[in-house]
Amino acid sequence: MSIITRGFRGRREAASADRVPPGQYVTRDFPVLSAGPTPHTPLDRWDFSIDGEVDEPRRWTWEEFRALPSEEVTRDIHCVTKWTKLDTVWRGVSVDTLLDGVETSADHVVQYSDGGYTTNLPLEDLLDGKAWIAFEYEGEPLEPAHGGPARVLVPHLYFWKSAKWVRGLRLLDHDEPGFWEVNGYHHYGDPWREQRYWGD
Repeated sequence: MSIITRGFRGRREAASADRVPPGQYVTRDFPVLSAGPTPHTPLDRWDFSIDGEVDEPRRWTWEEFRALPSEEVTRDIHCVTKWTKLDTVWRGVSVDTLLDGVETSADHVVQYSDGGYTTNLPLEDLLDGKAWIAFEYEGEPLEPAHGGPARVLVPHLYFWKSAKWVRGLRLLDHDEPGFWEVNGYHHYGDPWREQRYWGD
């Protein structure tokens, strides 16, 4: 099974150097890369949770999640496989909204998803308007191939740090590497510092 979208040819586009991290090229395509099969969770069985080192776990059904305040954001995204896509338009719920009122001593987060995927981040990388749980792309419901019904959007890091098919955030008082991190990818993933793999 291929992990890259059929027909992806990597058309390269010109862009200002201050928007494209080192080693990246710009494309209009939106390649699909996955480590396994695409989950298809019915919305009536979907939920989203905040758990771990919190005063009280939180959980939203799809209907409750969609009733939360959402916003449209336009951001550039950068894949570790070296493509960059500019001016992508998403709608989602800010992680700040989800964590509003949550008391925690945590300084790290593990995103966990349908299919068993996880990825780790410092908590500060999800706060202050830096991350969303996105459910629309370009004005349409987010397709399963791109992580729908909802995925994390952390555009300032390589895109593997934006977990597809996300089901929750586990707040921790320690760093816990996720799927790609234990398989050789960088623990942080800053595209501007080319933090692709261990030792970068």
